[in-house]
Amino acid sequence: MADAAQTPEVLASEPAQAYVEEGHGGAPVHAEPELLGYAPFQWVSVAMAVLLLIAFVYAKVHRSLAGGLDARIAAIRENLDEAKALRAEAEALREEYAGKIADAEKDAEAMLDNARREADSIVAKAEDDTTAMIARRERMAQDKIASAERQAVAELRAKAADASTAAAARLIRQNHTEAADRALADEAIASI
Repeated sequence: MADAAQTPEVLASEPAQAYVEEGHGGAPVHAEPELLGYAPFQWVSVAMAVLLLIAFVYAKVHRSLAGGLDARIAAIRENLDEAKALRAEAEALREEYAGKIADAEKDAEAMLDNARREADSIVAKAEDDTTAMIARRERMAQDKIASAERQAVAELRAKAADASTAAAARLIRQNHTEAADRALADEAIASI
């Protein structure tokens, strides 16, 4: 009865004890309920398989799942295509602006070169104009000096002529008499 004390109470009943005593070997095994040879967990698996089969075949769930997946794939492809188009557009804009920057740099360089040339030409023209103005002013100064010299010489000659005339008149008055004047006048009349 030591074995009977260790077995659960369900198995320790009298018919079970008699079964063990008759020598059928060991404790009796509890039999699981079955239907058509399938255990309950197998019936659950079969029921699930039938349910899924019905859902896929008759309810066309697989088409809606596939359609959902296809729509999702199409949306992802559309997003990828849109991203590719946006990337191409961004690349084109980047190249366009890189070209504009290069053109702007060339234009700035050209403007700087043009400004340098204009500045050099203005400086050269200013130097030429200054040289010409200095030469004109020198000529004008020389002309004024020459004019002043001529005027001074003319004034000096006029003064010299006046002085010589005055001196000659004085000498003639002092040295000429009335008789000498008459002889000169007669000589002048005779020559006419």
